[in-house]
Amino acid sequence: MKKRYPDHDYDWQLMPCTKKRSGIPAMHVPNSTLRTNGTRAHTVSVAALPDGIAIDGRAPDTAYLLYARVAVFLAREEMLQMQYQTSLLLSFSSAIGSVRNQEELLHEINKMLKTVIGFNHTVIGITNDDDTISAFLLDPATGSFNHPEYKEAITFKYASGDGVIEHVIASAMPVVFDLDVLSKAIPLPLYLRVNYETGIRQAVMAKFCKGGQVCGIWLLLFEQQQEIPESTLHFIAGLANQLSIAVSNIVANNKINDQLIEINNYKQQLEDEKLYLQQEIDTNHNYTEIVGDSMSMKRIYHLIETVAPSHSTVLILGETGTGKELIARAIHNNSPRKNKLMVKVNCAALPANLVESELFGHERGSFTGATERRVGKFELANEGTLFLDEIGEMPPDMQVKLLRVLQEREIERIGGKGTIKVNVRIIAATNRDLEEEVAAGRFRRDLYYRLNIFPISLPALRERSEDIPLLAAYFVNRFAREAGKKMDGLSNKVLQDLCNYSWPGNIRELEHLIERSVLLTKGTMLKNVYLPVTQAVAAGSADFAPEEIKTISDAERDHIFKVLKYCNGRVGGKKGAADLLGIPSSTLFSKMKKLGIRRDIIQVGK
Repeated sequence: MKKRYPDHDYDWQLMPCTKKRSGIPAMHVPNSTLRTNGTRAHTVSVAALPDGIAIDGRAPDTAYLLYARVAVFLAREEMLQMQYQTSLLLSFSSAIGSVRNQEELLHEINKMLKTVIGFNHTVIGITNDDDTISAFLLDPATGSFNHPEYKEAITFKYASGDGVIEHVIASAMPVVFDLDVLSKAIPLPLYLRVNYETGIRQAVMAKFCKGGQVCGIWLLLFEQQQEIPESTLHFIAGLANQLSIAVSNIVANNKINDQLIEINNYKQQLEDEKLYLQQEIDTNHNYTEIVGDSMSMKRIYHLIETVAPSHSTVLILGETGTGKELIARAIHNNSPRKNKLMVKVNCAALPANLVESELFGHERGSFTGATERRVGKFELANEGTLFLDEIGEMPPDMQVKLLRVLQEREIERIGGKGTIKVNVRIIAATNRDLEEEVAAGRFRRDLYYRLNIFPISLPALRERSEDIPLLAAYFVNRFAREAGKKMDGLSNKVLQDLCNYSWPGNIRELEHLIERSVLLTKGTMLKNVYLPVTQAVAAGSADFAPEEIKTISDAERDHIFKVLKYCNGRVGGKKGAADLLGIPSSTLFSKMKKLGIRRDIIQVGK
């Protein structure tokens, strides 16, 4: 056996003596071969004789003297060992006092202890709030990476009463386990079995405590069986006490880092909310009021005044482009929640797999890509209003979850551990006939009844043609101001053309048409509007033969068909059919499906 210390190099060996002196068998007192600093060797053979003690034929007094020297040497060896271990403990304590993460701690353990103790790799587990043990520090030097159960072993939470950990916690000293023997006596816990099946044959396990409470377990794993003296176990126990301080510091540091990350996330969230509100102001507050004096609009104003002061759910129905979002904002701005947010969610614009996260939020790590905690729109709109646009496009599985939220007034983040109470007013809108959707099985009947508490049906622009001059004048003034032009108004011919047009895209189509016409106008009077070609002739005269009368659906089908043919079957994109019609491409696809219009027929017949 070799013992090496920084200031001394001793190579000493004790062997049983089997020589006979004076024909009398020798006692089993060891021979000692001593080498000091590798320069000189002393061999002392010790044998007890009946009539005295002699060493290599020397006199008894000499034998006692040499024997005493051996005893002194061994005592000095033990003292040097204790001094070295104490020095190493102090150095180790100093080294790990400044570590801030697991990687730095593992580096110091391997650098300072691996050669001295002789382990192959190490693991540290910490105690959780539920008294289970989970992995805290893993050594990449382990050969267990390729074990099929390795990932489960490092993520599993182990009960402190599994027999092995329980024994370690109950012991005052570190415990040495012979895994060959232990595996035959009991089924090995997963963390030991994975290591045993990848070559580990011995484990030393030590607990470490904080404030009298066990806060973790330290495992030293060996590929070869070793004789571990009691002094080394005391040494490991001292190291474990030092580790408890370092582990506690790292845990605290990790919590601080997590809190800083969360603070930064909330800061980013506030910035996002500020940007969101600014975008809402820029995009939705261009209308200072709802424009229209027709009887149908006066009825809408009365409904808004009636429902706004309450907290009731409102369902706004109407064709695309009729101003459903503007009505929702008018309700919010005249409600007791006007000083809080009105958060908008377009259900048709969200991918099906992101709707839940968008509405209810998620915790960090709850799914692949969830690198930070996200607050959902329900939480963002708490104490305010949530506007669910295109509610008819919501996937069926999300309809169930939305219904539960409306009933229970509480949400649960994806990956969250509990529910969160919310106080949100719901305003929903759709251009679909929800009763037909319910009958077809595409929309839940119970959700429809939950939303249809106070319905508001908006008229199409063609049904309120008396408002077209007011709307046109409003848009001319607005877009002229934005373009830096001076416009005095619209000619009578333009007004007549606008009033005679059917406006399948409603107010949105009128808005886009006026914007385009203002930009193309050279003078101060808007004398021409650029109506779709297929409607221009019809707009010039209201006279037509009775046989030319068509239903609204037939007229809409013919108009969409002609526009598609004009665009060579192209629906989306710039100058596509949807763009010319002033409606979203998804809405146009829906209308084409409903009206039985197929693009392939259009493209073949062009």
